[in-house]
Amino acid sequence: MTHDLEKEAAARASMRFVSDGYIVGLGSGSTAAHVIQLLGERVRTGLKILAIPTSNRTRELASSLGIPMTTFDEVQEIDVTIDGADEFDKELSLIKGGGGALLHEKVVAWASRQLVIVTDSSKQVATLGSFPVPIEVIGFAEPLVKKRVEALGAAVTLRESNGAPFVTDEGHHILDCSFGRIPEPKALARALSDMPGIVEHGLFVGMASVVLTASGNEVAELRRAR
Repeated sequence: MTHDLEKEAAARASMRFVSDGYIVGLGSGSTAAHVIQLLGERVRTGLKILAIPTSNRTRELASSLGIPMTTFDEVQEIDVTIDGADEFDKELSLIKGGGGALLHEKVVAWASRQLVIVTDSSKQVATLGSFPVPIEVIGFAEPLVKKRVEALGAAVTLRESNGAPFVTDEGHHILDCSFGRIPEPKALARALSDMPGIVEHGLFVGMASVVLTASGNEVAELRRAR
């Protein structure tokens, strides 16, 4: 079974977390796209939800499928957010942001009563760090932040798209930071959060409630220890 089929299987399993009347956070990326397609099908057959998207691309897809949307001007709490991840460990700590939407994804996750992560079998790791940690940074501080993050032991690369710096929906750049093994993601997350000039980083620690990970035809439900 391909990873794309596994993503679809995990996305289907996530539908049980969405009920009529819910405010639903919509993630970004290829796995979240499966979730949005399935929600669109349910909306067409009568499901009543309001959604908050985490990227312009997600908004466009949800809108094309007839999913009604809302904003934080109208609601301040989300019942459930369903999103993907680039990596997760046994503690359900995540690396996210490979698609560039980490800032909006973290805000929406923070506002959610429950964060459900859907993944294929390639995303589970013993220790985070195989995937670079994305860091969204303001232009003024970018050279300084790059040096400070390198001093923490990372190899830092400015993300590009079509030969130019990648620009997020909020107009910032992303530094992809390869730390290697991250045995203490909570400590690294705190160090990055304390660094002026960093808008947000892709370490999501203590945020995921559930990870649904598909391996072949089977979908495992993993929950964070209380």
